[in-house]
Amino acid sequence: MRTFEDLPAGFTQTLGPLHVSKDDILAFAREYDAQPFHVDEVAAKDSFVGTLIASGWHTCSLNMRLVADGLLLDSSGMGAPGIEEVKWVKPVRPGDTLRSHVKVLESRISKSRPSLGLVRFHFDMVNQADETVLTQTNWVMFATRDAGPSSGEVLSMGAHSRSGDHPRREIPPISSNPYFGDLVIGETEELGSYTFTPDDIVRFAKQYDPQRFHVDPEAAKDSLFGALCASGWHTASMWMKHMVGYRDRIRAYALAHGQRPARLGPSPGFSNLKWLKPVYAGDTITYRTTVTAKRASASRPGWGLVFHHNAGTNQHGEEVFAFDGMVFWERRS
Repeated sequence: MRTFEDLPAGFTQTLGPLHVSKDDILAFAREYDAQPFHVDEVAAKDSFVGTLIASGWHTCSLNMRLVADGLLLDSSGMGAPGIEEVKWVKPVRPGDTLRSHVKVLESRISKSRPSLGLVRFHFDMVNQADETVLTQTNWVMFATRDAGPSSGEVLSMGAHSRSGDHPRREIPPISSNPYFGDLVIGETEELGSYTFTPDDIVRFAKQYDPQRFHVDPEAAKDSLFGALCASGWHTASMWMKHMVGYRDRIRAYALAHGQRPARLGPSPGFSNLKWLKPVYAGDTITYRTTVTAKRASASRPGWGLVFHHNAGTNQHGEEVFAFDGMVFWERRS
């Protein structure tokens, strides 16, 4: 079993292969990211890419599966505090075969817990043509070789805020079908809430992130988290599901008022993703999004690039999840 000491700076490994079918792409997208270019081959012809493509969150989850199978399941891995940056360089299409090239950038012992080591990885996921489809950089926690059994004490991943810290708007809701120019910087929208059940947690984890603290309630008791908790990619995918649901409500509003709904394009990636606290079975997470900046696209006339900060808080008002994203947004003609 690999421990922290087995993953020094400079360590490399190639994980995979993993084949991705059209059914795989459709199944994930219908559950978590039902945008037209992920679920409808006809509608996808009118998108940026012009063909059916996998959700970016699906691509991240597939990379997680490769990392779990090839590296983490036979290790002292204890989870990740977040993701520094992900870039979706090229879309994943039906029929692609994926591999992930892993490199350890640096490693260090935790100052507060000497039995815990932190390893910073960089991943380059490539397709069968050796084209890069995803890059990702993040830290993962590993127990050291001489570490004793975990006490189940949860390691704090960072600061968390109360739900009341989110300002409420005093302007008309943007559900009135905003185009790029209508978006107001600083505007916060609540996307909805979701309660994570044990069955849902295990179902997602068995497919994409089968680490013991996500799939085995008994084994999870002896982990750093102390109980069954959701994969971070499950938490993120549920944010995407609620964002799509929110956009569907905007679309319905526009059509009901005789308007053409503003279109959104794909996202180039995200940064500063943080899993601040574990999401346990029974937790209810409320998701929010805030527009932080926007600029016209130089490469795509008629479109702008919108930057947004996103967060999820549990039923106690504790922030458990956050990241900074970006998305192409249609401008008025």
